[in-house]
Amino acid sequence: MKAIIETYGTAIAGLVLVLYFMVFAPNFATPANIFNVLKDTSFLAILALGFMLALVVSELDLSIAELSSLAAVTCGALVHAGFAPLLAVAVAIALGLAGGAFNGFGVTVLKVPSLIMTLGTAAIAKGLAYMLTQGVAFVGRWPTEFTNIARASVLGVPVLLLWLAAVSLAAYVMLNWTRLGSHMVATGEADEAARLAGIATARMKRIGLTLSGGLAAITAVLLAANLSSAAPSMAGDYFLYAIAAVLLGMTMFRPGHPNVLGTVFAAFVLKVLGNGLVLLGIAYFWQDIILGLIIIASVAFSASVLKKVAFTV
Repeated sequence: MKAIIETYGTAIAGLVLVLYFMVFAPNFATPANIFNVLKDTSFLAILALGFMLALVVSELDLSIAELSSLAAVTCGALVHAGFAPLLAVAVAIALGLAGGAFNGFGVTVLKVPSLIMTLGTAAIAKGLAYMLTQGVAFVGRWPTEFTNIARASVLGVPVLLLWLAAVSLAAYVMLNWTRLGSHMVATGEADEAARLAGIATARMKRIGLTLSGGLAAITAVLLAANLSSAAPSMAGDYFLYAIAAVLLGMTMFRPGHPNVLGTVFAAFVLKVLGNGLVLLGIAYFWQDIILGLIIIASVAFSASVLKKVAFTV
């Protein structure tokens, strides 16, 4: 029983929370609301999975939101300039990967702690986003070829959920069934031991941070396509929630370790919590208070894993 509670206790609590809102929150259980929660979970979970991949190699990526916003406005600028949507998407994702690779270079070559390096990258990305847009969002009519990336359905299933499933499956398979994934996990759990065993730990860290930037950009494309707008701070609201999803996910399934299933389920629980509180008429500021408590509690639970991350190279 103790092992079950340690491994699945948070997940069970999340399910109880869902049941509570289904019973007491007006309109929570309606199909339309459930679909909205699931679609919003998709954005958060994909962004959080990027942060998780950086954390797997024992690095923090605090630039995910700003890189995502920069990728979104870059994509929006290209679409509004008349470029093919596919090209705009490719450039946005390439930009996210480049930002992640820049973080990896700073951490492994320049030996800047990831906390400082990614904060610097976030500031650069934010400045570039505002320079590109002059503080004005790209809005108006967007080509349906672009908006369908996030708004379409396949056999009645919103394509956003398919994107989430594809990204989650790819991350799970990589971390659990490939040599690259095992090397990334080994690097994050015991850097020096992994290096002595012949693993290219610096390369693993660069890969983790690069993938984090890439997933931030994918989130940006999906957000822009779904909202038909691209603003220089559009991903900012997801930043703390993405971190909370990863940390909360570390309290379930594989306690103390970043993991895909925990991250995705935690993202769903956080979105359920926010949606349910709104439907119950709870003041909005309680969401921030509860979010902060979740982050603190999750870090306290996973302190043995996280204590070495912030200022190590």
